[in-house]
Amino acid sequence: MKQYLIHIIEDDISVKKLLEITFKEYEFNFISSDSKKNALIMFLSHNPDLLIVDLGLSDGDGKDLIKQIREISKVPIVVLTARHDEKEIVAALDVGADDYITKPFSVNELLARIRANLRRNVNNENLVSNKIVCNELELDITSRSISLRGEILKLTPIEYELLKYFMLHMNKTLTHKQILQEVWGTGYQNEMQYLRTYVNTLRKKIEENSTRPDYIKTQSGVGYRFSFNQ
Repeated sequence: MKQYLIHIIEDDISVKKLLEITFKEYEFNFISSDSKKNALIMFLSHNPDLLIVDLGLSDGDGKDLIKQIREISKVPIVVLTARHDEKEIVAALDVGADDYITKPFSVNELLARIRANLRRNVNNENLVSNKIVCNELELDITSRSISLRGEILKLTPIEYELLKYFMLHMNKTLTHKQILQEVWGTGYQNEMQYLRTYVNTLRKKIEENSTRPDYIKTQSGVGYRFSFNQ
């Protein structure tokens, strides 16, 4: 089993210590940085499998670091922040973060998010068959089809592209702006009603109970997250 290396980028000594103790207990390898400058140097020299990034670093905003990392790598990035403002969280996701946890946080939730993002990254790297299976849903990129319990779903082109985008980014928190830009294109980033309408129709087609979805989860004030029970 691969020993994953996690890069902790946090300048709060008590939080950093808690993370280090936790990762040691759960047998994750880790390295730590307390500034943007040191974090970039450590990242380039150690090539970690996942980053935990605080937004309030001693030498600047963590969002700037995320943007720098995204220019050179697709490594999963989980934001761990005391900032509860939705605009800050959305901004971090928009510049390239994959997920976020707000302080104070549950260690168990953080570990679950870490595992989910590591799995997603491995799944994307190993996507050689052009198929993704999520419980009873199967996406076939070659035939541009999605089936549920073996039955091909009748989807409109936009529904297909939206569900495909969700499934290719499962267990990743996606902002409204990201989804609209990727599925509808530049110029549609503010067309929230388009997104809400299509998410509702997709839920009716893939969820057992569209009012209590198992797949397409709402991230209040931020966007959506496609996940599934394993």
